[in-house]
Amino acid sequence: MIPKNTGEPGRWRQRRFDSLFRWVSLTCAACIIVIVMGVLAELIYGARLSIAETGIRFLYSLKWNPVTQQFGALSSVFGTLVSTAIAMVIAVPLALVIALFLTELAPPVLATAVGGAIELLAAIPSIIFGMWGLFVFAPFMSEYVQPFLGRVGGSLPFFQGPPMGIGMLTAGIILALMILPFITTVSREVFAMVPPVVKESAYGLGSTTWEVTGKVTVRYGIQGVVGACFLGLGRAIGETMAVTFVIGNTHRISSSLFAAGNSIASTLANEFTEATADIYLSSLVELGLVLFLITALIQAAAQFWLWRMGRRMGDV
Repeated sequence: MIPKNTGEPGRWRQRRFDSLFRWVSLTCAACIIVIVMGVLAELIYGARLSIAETGIRFLYSLKWNPVTQQFGALSSVFGTLVSTAIAMVIAVPLALVIALFLTELAPPVLATAVGGAIELLAAIPSIIFGMWGLFVFAPFMSEYVQPFLGRVGGSLPFFQGPPMGIGMLTAGIILALMILPFITTVSREVFAMVPPVVKESAYGLGSTTWEVTGKVTVRYGIQGVVGACFLGLGRAIGETMAVTFVIGNTHRISSSLFAAGNSIASTLANEFTEATADIYLSSLVELGLVLFLITALIQAAAQFWLWRMGRRMGDV
């Protein structure tokens, strides 16, 4: 005969651990919200002088002159968005092709070797990318790539101007190299999670490798791929040291991708130690606040896009 209370201590311990796990996870999640709100509050507090002095004009003013105490964020915002856009245009298709090749076509030995090289690329510090970009890649751009683009597409405003090597195009390409491993690795893991039986069923129906890749693998992992792209976007939009080395660091806007510019992160890295006046320091903090809000808006848009995509695919 089985005793009546057999198993009660086990269930009691399970409920106790469940309750403990729930509170620990809730505390960790709450800490994230508190940290984010704390950072936002500190940025707003630090930027209060600049906000009171310039108001909304700070966002569309091109003037950035510490001598006359005039500050505007437009050139930095423009440089941030343009360099990030160049990086995403280059990195996303390249990363997806590499991930699909490693998942669908590459022999296991080659996939392991290339995958390890990509992970090693992700581990390189950003300052190394910046130094390499300044001393190796920028001279290569000024000697070969920019003269070629000037000859081929010189009628377009994007490829006009002297080939200096440093500039918006070089910064975007360096950013692309930096975010490429992140998008590739996450996309590869997403594609590898596609159940083999789904792909085997498609092959059994007579589908080609191209059709299985496009209609099964990519479609099955599209939400994860979008998440990987926004992960790379978040990394690119806030990258500091690598961009500071090669973007040129000048407060102006040009239609040419060969021209020097700046980004919010590079401006903060270059000028924070030189900001002695209160309004100067407050303007730099407000630049950080603008970068924070841009990142938050992009993440919100990403979540909304993923939610709509999930609904269309019937996952919600």
